Amino acid sequence: MTTRQVPRISLRDFDSRKDQIGKELIAAAENIGFFILIDQERPSQQEIEEMFDLSTKYFALPDEIKAQYPFIREKNTGWEKDAQIRPSTGIADPKESLQLQYFRRDSYWPKDLPDIPQFHEKVEHFMESVQDLSIKILSFFAVALGKEPSFFTEAHDLNDCLSTLRLLRYHDITGKLADKPEWRAGAHTDFDVLTLLFQETDGDGLEVCPGREAHTSFAVGDDWTPVPAKTGEITVNIGDMLMAWSDDRFKSLYHRVKMPRPDGNLKARNSIAYFNQPLPQVMIQGPTRKYDAMTASEYILNAMRRYYQPTGSAPEAGERSNKLVAAAA
Repeated sequence: MTTRQVPRISLRDFDSRKDQIGKELIAAAENIGFFILIDQERPSQQEIEEMFDLSTKYFALPDEIKAQYPFIREKNTGWEKDAQIRPSTGIADPKESLQLQYFRRDSYWPKDLPDIPQFHEKVEHFMESVQDLSIKILSFFAVALGKEPSFFTEAHDLNDCLSTLRLLRYHDITGKLADKPEWRAGAHTDFDVLTLLFQETDGDGLEVCPGREAHTSFAVGDDWTPVPAKTGEITVNIGDMLMAWSDDRFKSLYHRVKMPRPDGNLKARNSIAYFNQPLPQVMIQGPTRKYDAMTASEYILNAMRRYYQPTGSAPEAGERSNKLVAAAA
């Protein structure tokens, strides 16, 4: 296990420290692919804690309620359980998750949830806060790529873009060590532009592996660095889409979630991920045109087809069922 450190970047006094913050972000993106944000104004510690509370309440609901809005592959939205198989392991991650997109909030977000009367309001507010922070970070990458600071802002209009908030809950494995898999999430890269990950204190397990030089390649070696979990901090990583958009300048690295040791924290592990994904029609191509151009919707759909078998269209109300079956790429 390496002792390499994932950079911690403070956003304190953002407006007066923008030049320094920008240099630190670009250096982390070019050399590590991961970094940890601290001292951000939004989302606040309270907002993050409230979202974890909401997520815990949601996953405590009976499966038959959550299954009313099942995962739909072609829409990359909805609830799944024990259904995502990682190509690196060939088995399903022991978790459940709910994927939400802002522009589908009126049509495909769970409604009338018991004990969570403000589900929509709180999720909307949280997504708006994370979007605001994401755009600030992405503006530095836009300038580094020779574009206007507003380039990624225009490409990620929250009302129409494909950005997705994912609530995750890895199962409690207390007393189940004999049957536990080796990983809570097998090694993978993210296929989006930029991921902002929120972890709860004591929910350790996330690890990152360096050595990926092209977004079409795999990692090199088996040298994994742990990324500690702390409520309020934000772990950020470059996604495949931004790696392609930068002609491999910014690194999208393989990462995984390791299973706790027998003497570790075997309780459920909660995390929340925000995947920045552009408007469907936005073209993904780097400054030197190293790779063929592809629209954001094509890029994401290709990724979903690698990871999931067809799930069909969203069933009509009253006919929904959780039919998600994931496939290894």
